[in-house]
Amino acid sequence: MDALDAIRARRNVRSYTTAPIPEADIDRILEAGWRSPSARNNQHWDFVIVTDHAVLQELSTVWMGAGHIAAAQAAIALVIPEPADERTKLLDQYDLGQATMAMAIAATELGIGTGHSAVGDQDKARAILGVPGDHLVAYLLGLGYPADRPLSPIKKPSRRPFDDVVHRGSW
Repeated sequence: MDALDAIRARRNVRSYTTAPIPEADIDRILEAGWRSPSARNNQHWDFVIVTDHAVLQELSTVWMGAGHIAAAQAAIALVIPEPADERTKLLDQYDLGQATMAMAIAATELGIGTGHSAVGDQDKARAILGVPGDHLVAYLLGLGYPADRPLSPIKKPSRRPFDDVVHRGSW
C-alpha cells in the first residue's frame, strides 16, 4: 500500500487478534518513529517496546483510555525528558505527535492496527517500564492485527468536509 493509502486506511484500532507481530515488523514501525522529524533535530524521545502480556496488562491501568493496551500484542511507550521550559514542552509534544503518526502509518502499511493513549499515572508508568524519574511517559501506542476488519482505505471517512477545512490564500 502506498503512503496516501496507508493514511487513508489508518484508524484507531482497540480490539486485536492474538496473532503475534513479527519482530522485523515491530522494528520497521520503530524505525518510522526514529526517522520522524524533530524540531532542531533534538530527538528528545525514547521508545520502549513492550511485548510481555503481563506488562501490557499493567500498562493498561495507567490511564482510563488505555484499556486496549491489555489486548494488544505490543505497545510502544513514547518517553521524553521532563521539559526544561514551556517552549521545549511544546516542541517535544509536536515531535511526539509526528513520531506517533509515522509509526501508525508504518504499522498500517503492514496491516497492523494502532490505538493511542495518554498516560495519567506517571509514577506507575515509570515503575512498570523502569523509566527514570526525570522523564515522562507521554503516550502509549498499542499494536496488533485488527480483530474486526482488515485495514483498507476508508471510502467515506467521518471527517469535516474537505472544503470546510481547507482555506486557500486566506480564511
